[in-house]
Amino acid sequence: MNREDYVSMLAKQCVHCVTKPCQVGCPLNNDTTGFIALAREGKFREAYELLSKTTVLSSVCGRICPHEKQCQGMCVKRVSYEEVSIGEIEAFIGDKALENHWQEKLNLPNKKKRVAVVGGGPSGLTCAAFLRRKGYPVTIYESHDYLGGLLYHGIPDFRLPKDLLKKVIDSILELGIEVKYQETLGKTFTLQDLEREYDAIFLGIGANISNKMNIPGEDLVGVYGGNELLETQGHPDYTDKVVVVSGGGNVAMDVSRTIQRMGAKKVYVVYRRSEKEAPAEAKEIEDARKEGIEFLFQNNIVRVVGTDVVSGVELVRTKLVSKENSSRLVPVNIEDSNYILSCDYVIMAVGSKPDESIVSSLGVACDSNGKIIIDESGHTSFEKVFAGGDVAGVKGTVAFAARSGRNASYAIEEYLNS
Repeated sequence: MNREDYVSMLAKQCVHCVTKPCQVGCPLNNDTTGFIALAREGKFREAYELLSKTTVLSSVCGRICPHEKQCQGMCVKRVSYEEVSIGEIEAFIGDKALENHWQEKLNLPNKKKRVAVVGGGPSGLTCAAFLRRKGYPVTIYESHDYLGGLLYHGIPDFRLPKDLLKKVIDSILELGIEVKYQETLGKTFTLQDLEREYDAIFLGIGANISNKMNIPGEDLVGVYGGNELLETQGHPDYTDKVVVVSGGGNVAMDVSRTIQRMGAKKVYVVYRRSEKEAPAEAKEIEDARKEGIEFLFQNNIVRVVGTDVVSGVELVRTKLVSKENSSRLVPVNIEDSNYILSCDYVIMAVGSKPDESIVSSLGVACDSNGKIIIDESGHTSFEKVFAGGDVAGVKGTVAFAARSGRNASYAIEEYLNS
């Protein structure tokens, strides 16, 4: 069976619910039953055109989104049967569009008002694409010599092949988007520079500074931030070493699997809540487990052990309890359950924050966590400045970041026309 026939078969599993709970579960609000119905009939180009109304990242989101927690998690069939493989169908449609160059090659008018997009991650790319479709000249300012942001340096190649990502990005740039590489906000240019040159600005610079746990020993040699390791690839030699990764989200899964593939003797993932409550998708946890990674759920790191360099971690077992004003069960340390686990490296993957030195220099209003405050449309406290993605505290998945960029593009267009 070829891939087209296989995807059409998958599409036939959809019962086309009138209420479309899968669409509600999709952060981008893709018309899931609509594009699946078209795929069912083999109308893949029409399915792509329908998807293009809400997303420019079908090939990406179809592969890496936590579908079990989003669209597929809302599928009514999962009550009694296996849910529809929405992600797999979407990825195929996106791939088909790339192979056949269905992406929009429009003779777009150049409107007079110009927009700068700072950051070429999922929010910035999406914002730029939707604005360019409307005819606005868009320039992306990117600090690296490549686009993609966390899509490129935050997601390992075994989950999202770099050659595929490049094709997706190239298809976006073919709309006529200009890119200025190795341009860093606060270093090679300022927000004020952009305000003088452009009519509107979108900030999508991300938040890739790893949070710390603020525990003893965290500054020892051998403690690394997971986000930085994935971005810079500044890994130490893990050959025959034992590594402990703290966290239960996608960064923890990606960095642990990367380290395992780099020759580590043993990789442990420590998460203070249960497996059921881990932010990572169940499939990612299962894939990591199949690769030999050991999970220590309901354990918490209270100290990194060592004199100058890491020699282990002190763990304490936890129990989950209900607390007032908390929608989640709260982990509480179990008294006298502490124990030492020997290791050579500790990787912190417990969330991230924006680069404080950059964000604080902008002058826009920020919250107590250093993230830019935006309204429902993505507008910041500055008149012509909008923001989205991680730097604005948007929920940390690619689809949510892309949605914030897309919705900001609508608000920017309204602002430019006011």
